[in-house]
Amino acid sequence: KQWYQRRVAITAGIVQQKEMIRNLLTKPVRNLSKVRFLNCEASAYETVLVEKRDKVALIQLNRPKALNSINQQVIEDLNKAVLDANADNGIGAIVLTGSNRAFAAGADIKMMEPLSFSDTYMGGLFNDLENITKAKKPIIAAVNGFALGGGCELAMMCDFIYAGEKAKFGQPEITLGVLPGAGGTQRLTRSVGKSKAMEMCLTGNFIDAQEAKQIGLAAQVFPVD
Repeated sequence: KQWYQRRVAITAGIVQQKEMIRNLLTKPVRNLSKVRFLNCEASAYETVLVEKRDKVALIQLNRPKALNSINQQVIEDLNKAVLDANADNGIGAIVLTGSNRAFAAGADIKMMEPLSFSDTYMGGLFNDLENITKAKKPIIAAVNGFALGGGCELAMMCDFIYAGEKAKFGQPEITLGVLPGAGGTQRLTRSVGKSKAMEMCLTGNFIDAQEAKQIGLAAQVFPVD
């Protein structure tokens, strides 16, 4: 009797497994209405340009008159573009860049001018910029020209940095009487060590591409086309 009951249970289990497999094979693999694709239309964003090259998403900051300074619209557009690229199965990596003149010259001072310290600190003005670090796909910063303040911090949020030979990096916030506020003090210290990070933050001095490579901030330096 026990042998018979065991055989019945095994048979029932096999039938159940077959039914599960049949359901998996016959139901749609995906709900295409929920699939995200990278939007490369120029009208999709106000402050970034997006292009897909093979399996690489190229995201370019596009505020040339402001040297790609970072404001809330840049943060919103950048997060959306990175999120879409991260969700697109046709994308394997993301490249973030600016122009030959500036990767990003820092935070938009005009946006910050009317704000008090309490407004910026308690309001978490640049907290959402950190969202790009949640992407599962590697992000490469391709830096030409100035990467200063928030621009340098944005580059450091990427997985690694490729620098053009004319790139300049710096944390000049001290010249405005403030300290780096978007993770610069932490990421810069981890990249270049405490002494060099303190020097850059407390003097506001810039470093060129070759020095950035020597101290570990940039992975490689390339000629500018």
